[in-house]
Amino acid sequence: MSSENPAVPGPDDGQGEPWEQMLRAMLGPGADDAIRELRERGIDPSSMPGMPTDPAAVQQAFDQMQRMLAASGDEPVNWQMAHDLARQQAAAEGDPSLSPARERELLEALAVAELWLDAATELPPSSGRPRAWSRAEWVEATLPTWRTLTEPIASSLSSALAGALTQAMRDEDLSGFGDAGGPGALGGLGGELPGGVDASQLLRRLGSAVFGMQVGQAAGTLSREVFGTTDIGLPLLERPAPALVATNVEAFAEGLDAPVEEVRLFLALREAAATRLFTHVPWLRAHLLALVETYARGISIDVEQLEEAVRSIDPTDAAALQQALSGGVFAPHTTPEQKAALERLETALALVEGWVDQVASAAALPHLPHTMALREMIRRRRAAGGPAEQTFATLVGLELRPRRLRDASALWAQIARDGGTQARDAVWEHPDLMPGSDDLDDPAGYRARRAAAIDESADLDRALAEILGEEPDES
Repeated sequence: MSSENPAVPGPDDGQGEPWEQMLRAMLGPGADDAIRELRERGIDPSSMPGMPTDPAAVQQAFDQMQRMLAASGDEPVNWQMAHDLARQQAAAEGDPSLSPARERELLEALAVAELWLDAATELPPSSGRPRAWSRAEWVEATLPTWRTLTEPIASSLSSALAGALTQAMRDEDLSGFGDAGGPGALGGLGGELPGGVDASQLLRRLGSAVFGMQVGQAAGTLSREVFGTTDIGLPLLERPAPALVATNVEAFAEGLDAPVEEVRLFLALREAAATRLFTHVPWLRAHLLALVETYARGISIDVEQLEEAVRSIDPTDAAALQQALSGGVFAPHTTPEQKAALERLETALALVEGWVDQVASAAALPHLPHTMALREMIRRRRAAGGPAEQTFATLVGLELRPRRLRDASALWAQIARDGGTQARDAVWEHPDLMPGSDDLDDPAGYRARRAAAIDESADLDRALAEILGEEPDES
């Protein structure tokens, strides 16, 4: 579209085509200079893919763009957006405040669960105060941990996304934004747009908003699926405390043959057992999060693939970017080191889930007639994963599911048969004692392998004592 076309409104008439309005929403005071240069060079951004033409769509895009770029920070994830969207998603299907009666039912179930668990595990109850939550309260309590999990990976992806979008905008022939012999559309990642708008900052904020939308949607969706703070394998509270989400517990019970009271008690047993584990195994939470961090440090982005993926996406359309992100377009390239970290995380998650499965079921069996049916239902549910877990898997490349739950549960049962519940729970005393993937492959051989490892360690200690001229420890 040339500048002589009389159908094109001027920059000061308060109207303008959708692309002009979009640039004004993005660039503010610098938009008029950009629009004027585009007209002079005969460039028609309205031909860009995804550019809205419907006035309602334009207004929605304006509102979205203004929300995205309003934050002044340069964090890899727009956490205010994540928070707000998570709260919206949590309330999407209704999230009424808990009545005193509903709260009392959940707290009583958690109290009974603690009594039953005393007969099934050596680990004492958590010192954290039990809670009965709405979905919104779950979001507020757990979002800080999602920040810990996703921000390191989002930082790497955000940088790659900014670079790829820069190249995509160059390819759309928006070189009129730059100086006449300058480096192109955005002057490189360090360039400026008209009006003093920093191109790098603009694109990084766009990436931050996209990740904020993604994390917020996933956390909000997850708030409609989880029963408490531990049933995805990772402890979502820095200070463990048992909690149940009332609406989700009741929704789960509706489709089952077991009475709702029995379902509530079974889920309370699982939550209380996991909370005991994370409370009295102080290294476990840090160990799991460190495995995630190890994965994040080794992240590697296939920039060429990323650039190719965004060529067909309008860089101003955050919804299109979010859809592409949820489809795996921006998924990181997994290195051999990351695969090793993922395998260790998978084993650790299976061991946690298997212990909870074994202990909670042992505690429930004398009291709840539907224990085995509920146990199987939970196993299948965890193995399949839900929409939110799949979203997080796409976003950060991590599947928060214990693929080897049944193997781990069998291993813990075998250890208890061989040495009792005390021997089973003592395995958590130190990370060096933790079973590995070989033990999941062959639970029956765990005792012999552990004894051989202890003997080998004792032989090494004696050899070192002889070298150092010390009396060997015969204990």
